Amino acid sequence: MQLFSDYNFANKRVLLRVDFNLPLNDKFEITDDSRMRVAIPTIKKILKEKGKLILLSHLGRPKRNIFEERFSNKHILEHLSKLLGIKVLFANSCIGKNTSVKVKSLKAGEVILLENVRFHKGEKEGDKNFAKKLSKLAEVYVNDAFGTAHRNHCSTSIVSEFFPKDKMFAYVIENELKNLEMLLEKGERPFTAIIGGAKISSKIEVISSLLERVDNIIVGGGMAFTFIKSIGGSIGNSIFESDKIEIASEILQKAIEKKVKFYLPIDSVNADRFSNSANITYSDINKIKDNCMSLDIGLKSINRFSKIIEKSKTVLWNGPMGVFEMNNFQNGTLQIAKSVAKVKERGGFSLIGGGDSVAAINKYKLQNKISYISSGGGALLEYVKGNELATIKAIRK
Repeated sequence: MQLFSDYNFANKRVLLRVDFNLPLNDKFEITDDSRMRVAIPTIKKILKEKGKLILLSHLGRPKRNIFEERFSNKHILEHLSKLLGIKVLFANSCIGKNTSVKVKSLKAGEVILLENVRFHKGEKEGDKNFAKKLSKLAEVYVNDAFGTAHRNHCSTSIVSEFFPKDKMFAYVIENELKNLEMLLEKGERPFTAIIGGAKISSKIEVISSLLERVDNIIVGGGMAFTFIKSIGGSIGNSIFESDKIEIASEILQKAIEKKVKFYLPIDSVNADRFSNSANITYSDINKIKDNCMSLDIGLKSINRFSKIIEKSKTVLWNGPMGVFEMNNFQNGTLQIAKSVAKVKERGGFSLIGGGDSVAAINKYKLQNKISYISSGGGALLEYVKGNELATIKAIRK
């Protein structure tokens, strides 16, 4: 496998898979450019060495495998040009004659962004013929899209088969792997994992894996109510997964067996409807009235969780404590974010991953107080589960 830092890209056409899956508002304006910014050093190295750069990315989840205006990469073109300080060219497809002509006419040090790769059916299906067409564009393949590193898609792993020698991952993935190793293999004790978000189903294997590694697990957000329900609590209209109650009980039992301290919220901020202007009440987490739903953790939970976090030397955070997008229900996530920020100040190591957690840290302007912010959500969780990521496997093969 080639090392990115040692490779000379001079005059070579380079197909670089990036993760520019950025959140856009209804005016197609970028609301968080974190994933783009982390890729800039990789891009600049290639351009500085006078490589001819072809950028490939998806944006959102187009369902029809055809052009959809709201998922077009053209919406992120201007911002990318601004960050790089040069004009970025654009091709309205990632394959085809017109794209091929534009790519072959690239001059050394120029860069072109291709249209959303997920507009093509073959991308998610892993169609080798589509991958081959992508490979024809370049002489070198570089993958720096950690956010999609767990996907066995054409542009993330299949295409690398057509570059038996000249393939590699770059700075973003290198940094991710280094910091994940720091977290999981070299992290000092006590090690605390904070897991939030809406559903337990997407994180069962993650929690099970963490039970083998950590001292404390803190659970918040909507997923906490499947656990609360499993121990007989009254949760009102709060979300939970009825088919996962038995699994939740098993996880709680496994935590006891592994001598891992498993913390659930003890109080709740409730609303009579899912709205920032809803009527708000407060209760114990297991005594929520039938006409109410929990949208945030309460002050007792915040104080309890914060004390645990602030005594920890290693912290992993994935998922918010409540509906932090609504100002009236953001306090739990805000206070936990502040507690996590103190870990680095005390010489500990903190890693945050997942779109909502990263959005929260950015919202509260605490980015510089976190040891490492991962650009991956699903990929991060797959790595924590102990699974080899498809992209990494394909490059190393």
